[in-house]
Amino acid sequence: MNEKLLLIVATRNRGKSREIRDFLQDFPVEIRDLNDFGPIPEVVEDGATFEENAYKKASFIAKVLGFSALADDSGLEVEALGGAPGVHSARYAGPQASDEANNRRLLEALAGNPNRRARFCCVLSLAVPSGPALTYEATCEGLISEAPRGEHGFGYDPLFYYPPLGKTFAELALEEKSQVSHRGKALRELREEFDKVIKWLRLRFAEEQLLRGDQDICQH
Repeated sequence: MNEKLLLIVATRNRGKSREIRDFLQDFPVEIRDLNDFGPIPEVVEDGATFEENAYKKASFIAKVLGFSALADDSGLEVEALGGAPGVHSARYAGPQASDEANNRRLLEALAGNPNRRARFCCVLSLAVPSGPALTYEATCEGLISEAPRGEHGFGYDPLFYYPPLGKTFAELALEEKSQVSHRGKALRELREEFDKVIKWLRLRFAEEQLLRGDQDICQH
């Protein structure tokens, strides 16, 4: 029962997988990401919610590779824009838009608007090959600044001002950001009950092995 479980992080972003590895380093789990495997078809993230997209990625990778998979979907919701860019955050200025282009479009959309309230959202989905999944979600409230500030982070971090610390996310060190960010909060929720998660994963895989055994018997 002390054998390590293999958990695939459904990303090629080594920084993201390293962050998750750090969060779960005290548990009997081996973390890999998509860089450890051959070519895998891209998942079309066409869900209407962060939860739909996170589950779609996690379940797809779990089924393709045959191991449990963890995926996240996150984005920025701006109050004055009715929740936009939301699930389209990464492609707000176009399908192949850069972070800078997305930030420019956001500032243009908010030009002259006094309501700068916004929040980052993150949903984690941990799926097994047969389909079932666990979901964790968290948010972080802030404001959209008038201009980019800071050199760290990615995405909308230069524009996302976090009042309690008086800085944008791009002005925070990684350790500071992980303490307050939407992804950091969701990962801590996962870590706090990961002992139970491991038991759940072992049970799901045991059930799948029994099911495969029954199918083999029927075929013979």
